[in-house]
Amino acid sequence: MINIILSALKQNNISTYLIHEDIQETVELFFIKKRLDMRRQKEVHHYTVTIFKDFEKDGAKMRGSSTVGIYPGMTDEEIVSTIKDAYFAASYVNNPYYDLPSGKKEECVRMESSLSAGTLAEAAGKMAEALFSEDTLEDTFINSAELFVEKIINRIVNSNGIDVSYEKYLAKGEYVIQCVTPQDVETYQSFAYENLDTQSLKDKVKQTLEITKARAQATTAPAAGDYTVILSGKHVGIICDYYLNHANASMIYPKYSNYTIGNNIQGQDVTGELLNITLKAREPYSSEGIPMTDRPLIEDGVLKTIHGTSRFAYYLGIEPTGDYHSILLPSGAKSFDEMKTGKYLYILNFSDFQMDDLSGHFAGEIRLALLYDGETVTPVTGGSINGNLLEAQKNLTFSKEMQKEIDFEGPFAIRLENVSVAGA
Repeated sequence: MINIILSALKQNNISTYLIHEDIQETVELFFIKKRLDMRRQKEVHHYTVTIFKDFEKDGAKMRGSSTVGIYPGMTDEEIVSTIKDAYFAASYVNNPYYDLPSGKKEECVRMESSLSAGTLAEAAGKMAEALFSEDTLEDTFINSAELFVEKIINRIVNSNGIDVSYEKYLAKGEYVIQCVTPQDVETYQSFAYENLDTQSLKDKVKQTLEITKARAQATTAPAAGDYTVILSGKHVGIICDYYLNHANASMIYPKYSNYTIGNNIQGQDVTGELLNITLKAREPYSSEGIPMTDRPLIEDGVLKTIHGTSRFAYYLGIEPTGDYHSILLPSGAKSFDEMKTGKYLYILNFSDFQMDDLSGHFAGEIRLALLYDGETVTPVTGGSINGNLLEAQKNLTFSKEMQKEIDFEGPFAIRLENVSVAGA
């Protein structure tokens, strides 16, 4: 199919292009409670072609682009016609000119994963066993679940000589846990692993069971006021993603972000922990075929790297690194138990938790939290938090305990001071 696409490009006299080939082999399991309701296995091929067109506008050199999908069932004539239409559409995209990355043909990189030790079906069976191993309670249980194990081969070809590919594995899914007494409540949870990480999945399910059981006990909202707030699990990664996204060239070029290399991004008079964040390369190549390696993002609060695609890197006059989506933080200074001192609100789950990459504002409706008033711990539900990381980052505390998710490896918990809570 790649050769057919290349032929269609040649027929349309198109000399600048980027082709993605994505082959996915997947085993999918669907459960109702512990019963396997449906099982299916499939292999699909996806092709996308980005076509570039250079032209001048008001004396300035421009480069437009348009992306289309190509499907294995299409005829040669349909492919030629689709690419011709995309080339025409590219002339209406008025981006300033930028260079595409260059390279050469490389051998396929096979990323190490314990999911590849057997068949996809065998890996799915082991992950399913782990998923239900902690489901032993009468009144709190997994209501439904979906589990997918994938083998993915990506190939990237462009007009500047790049022809690279890699093979990786992924186990992912979601489940809903239900507790029926003293009130009927549910908790949704998702997961994703690049290895056969059965223990992490067991731990996640166990924690979600405990959270759901505690949620069924909670009936009141915390009183309104300013709190010391503790967040854990995926919410720590959502907070820290602000720095990942704010350091992207696509944010800096249009001046949505004022980050520059060497900036002390936490400001002056930091009383808490200094940030140390590493950009983690989850794949050997970016979506443009740029080789990716681990890079320092922030060291002791100082910005070391701006990451991004070739387009925005060209505009800023910096090295194109590719877009990063995963980060690593070292363990913090205090244990999780040491963090839980004084009065605090430990929020275990939100109905929705959002981080604004432009302003640093974060907010979420509380689904379950533990309120410690200095004497007793009370489960609470309802109300919401509202804060700004730019204010909170001067006094951050991270836990010694660590967690590992597919996009975030770092402290299990973070403590934020003086966060506004809307409540009873």
